[in-house]
Amino acid sequence: MQQTRNRAAIREPQPAPVRPTLPPLLHRMKLAKHSYILMGPYMILFFLFTVLPVALSMLVSFTYFNLLEFPQWVGWRNYTRLLLEDDVFLIAIKNTFLFAFVTGPVSYLACFLFAWLINELSPKIRAFMTLVFYAPSISGNIFFIWLIMFSGDSYGYVNGFLMRTGFILEPIQWLQNEQYVLWIVMLVQLWLSLGVSFLAFIAGLQSIDRTLFEAGAVDGVRNRWQELWYITLPAMRPQLLFGAVIQITSSFAIAEVSIALAGFPSVNYAAHTVVTHLMDYGSIRFDMGYASAIATVLFGIMVGSNMLVQKLLRKVGE
Repeated sequence: MQQTRNRAAIREPQPAPVRPTLPPLLHRMKLAKHSYILMGPYMILFFLFTVLPVALSMLVSFTYFNLLEFPQWVGWRNYTRLLLEDDVFLIAIKNTFLFAFVTGPVSYLACFLFAWLINELSPKIRAFMTLVFYAPSISGNIFFIWLIMFSGDSYGYVNGFLMRTGFILEPIQWLQNEQYVLWIVMLVQLWLSLGVSFLAFIAGLQSIDRTLFEAGAVDGVRNRWQELWYITLPAMRPQLLFGAVIQITSSFAIAEVSIALAGFPSVNYAAHTVVTHLMDYGSIRFDMGYASAIATVLFGIMVGSNMLVQKLLRKVGE
C-alpha cells in the first residue's frame, strides 16, 4: 500500500514555475523584433518628415506667424476668417471640388479602362502603348503645347481651326475668359492623369492568377463582364485602393496646371484652387498661420474622401 502511494505521488504533475508575462502587444513586438529593426530607419524618416510636419502645421494653424515674429496664439480666428470672411477661398474650394468630382472619377475610370484594354495586347505592343499613355505625365514643359493650342490670337490651333471652318469670326481669348479657362484646365489635367495609377493597374492585371478564370468558368462565369466584376476587380483590389488614393490626392492638389495655363491668379479667380490659395498665403504673403489653416482643411478633405472611396471599393465583387 505504501509503495502504491509513493508511485501515485511520483506520477502527479508538478506545477510549472510562474513566469512574468508581457502584454500581448509587447510580446508580438518581441517575436517580430527583426522586422521592426528593418522598418526602423523608414519609420524614423517618415515620422520626422511627414508626421511631425503635419502635426506642427496643425499647431501653427492656431497662431499668427509671419516668419519674422514669434508665433502668437489666436485660437480659431484663422478658421473663422477662412470659412466666413474669405470669399476667394470659397471660390477656390468650389473649383477644387469641381476638379475632384470631374477629373477624379473620370481619370480613375480612364486609367483602369486603358490598362484593361492594353493588357489584352501582345507583350511588345503592350510595352509600347504603356509608354505612350504614361509619357505625358513625366514630360517636361508639356504645357507649352496647350498654350499654343489655346493661344488667344489667330495663330492658335483651336482659333485657327474654328475660324477656318466658319464657327467663329474673331479669335477667342480662351485662357483669359472665365467661361472657358476652368474647363480647359480640367481637360489638360485629364490628359496628364494617366500616370502612377495607370501603371499600378497594369501591374495588377499582370499579377492575376490565370487559373482563377478557369475556376470561374467552372463556377458559371460566362462572359467578360462577369470575369471583370467577380474575378479581375477583386483580385486587384490593392491596386484599386492605391490608384484611388493617388487620383484623389492629385485631383484635390491641382495647382501647377492652373498656374501654367491660367496664370497666378487666374482671371476673376476662375481657375483658383485651394492649393493655389495656399501658395498665395504661404509663399507670397508669408502668413504661415493662415496658410497652415488652409492646409489643415485640405488635409481633412483628402482624408475623408480617401476613407469614403476605400469603403466603397471594399464592396467590389461582393
